[in-house]
Amino acid sequence: MKVTATGHPDVLIVEPRIFTDNRGAFFEAYNEATFSKIGLPNAFVQDNQSTSKKDVLRGLHYQIRHPQGKLIRVLRGEIFDVAVDCRRKSARFRQVVCVELSAENRRMLWIPEGFAHGFLVLSDQADVLYKTTDFYAPEHERTLLWNDPGLAIPWPTAQPILSAKDQQGLPLSKAELFE
Repeated sequence: MKVTATGHPDVLIVEPRIFTDNRGAFFEAYNEATFSKIGLPNAFVQDNQSTSKKDVLRGLHYQIRHPQGKLIRVLRGEIFDVAVDCRRKSARFRQVVCVELSAENRRMLWIPEGFAHGFLVLSDQADVLYKTTDFYAPEHERTLLWNDPGLAIPWPTAQPILSAKDQQGLPLSKAELFE
């Protein structure tokens, strides 16, 4: 596995070693021993998978209690993935990280606890799988406003398809955050 820092030292791109031959390709998407060796969490408790059509924007979600670290991977299609540092005491509080992930590039994104996460589907359809370090706790889930001017996320669309919950997200300045 190759680990590459993004513009934020806590958000990492993880690239598996891919073996190809005339039959296709093989790679380990997760290996507990390898993750431990390279300093990534190796105790995931839940896998979540979504299927979405083009221009669907999911997020920006986080859990204020029972925070979740997330390992994001695209099984089909392509997404514009976003992480926002919601930790008030972080030197990089409010920093936004944007990465394109696809089934083709096979990159994964590690987003630690204390970050909001969301993505926009760029392809006709995308299947996204993410592993979490804590269980889903709907009573603690919070949503940031996807187009918060204070964050200035460069979403590659002006009119995404949003759920009712995501339409009601709060700007970072009014949201409940981590210390």
